[in-house]
Amino acid sequence: MIAAVDHVQLAAPAGSEDALRAYYAGVLGMTEIPKPPTLAARGGCWFRAGPVQLHLGIEKDFRPAGKAHPGLRVTGIEAYAERLVAGGASAAWDDELPGHRRFFSYDPVGNRLEFLEGIRPCGPGG
Repeated sequence: MIAAVDHVQLAAPAGSEDALRAYYAGVLGMTEIPKPPTLAARGGCWFRAGPVQLHLGIEKDFRPAGKAHPGLRVTGIEAYAERLVAGGASAAWDDELPGHRRFFSYDPVGNRLEFLEGIRPCGPGG
């Protein structure tokens, strides 16, 4: 039985680790976590924010996926989008998912990321 998602792996081109660190740690505010030595020799880098882990692995002949992406829940989505834009990233808003505010952005190598926050419906009188 599946209990949880352990991590999401995205691909990246060789030599992109510094740009990935600047984006995932600097702009998104994630913490880099060490890769096991046997895997560190392959390049890439891993990041964590709370229970969420994103692994960036080096792929020969890398091409970012056009549609595939991780969906990351955030709090304070407006301020988070402003943080990304201030850090030089894009924030393309999309209102097609009922009950959510969300936007899409791209990391420095072209991986698509979705950021979303649920909207609480107003109760009676509110």
